[in-house]
Amino acid sequence: MKRPEPAFAEPWHAQLFALTVHLNETGLFDWPHWADRFSATLKRHGVARELNGGDDYFNAWLETLEAVLSEQSLADPAQVDRIRNAWEQAYMTTPHGAPVRLI
Repeated sequence: MKRPEPAFAEPWHAQLFALTVHLNETGLFDWPHWADRFSATLKRHGVARELNGGDDYFNAWLETLEAVLSEQSLADPAQVDRIRNAWEQAYMTTPHGAPVRLI
């Protein structure tokens, strides 16, 4: 029997999707508003081709989620940048195969 392909190309795609659904289900934003905002982000990025759920799609998804949360004062853009930079630094300096840890 052939195994089905994973629904998401990368684990972080699935995590981002699940987080967004969870935030929607807790009432932080409604889905039609989210869909409108995400569509505008995709259009601004010029992502008009058929999407396969790759990094370009989920980077636009993340950008939209960060903007929505920032507008609702739920995520400070400066703090998001600091955490992103710390994560990148930790990721780049962690030996291959070792868990990445933020200090």
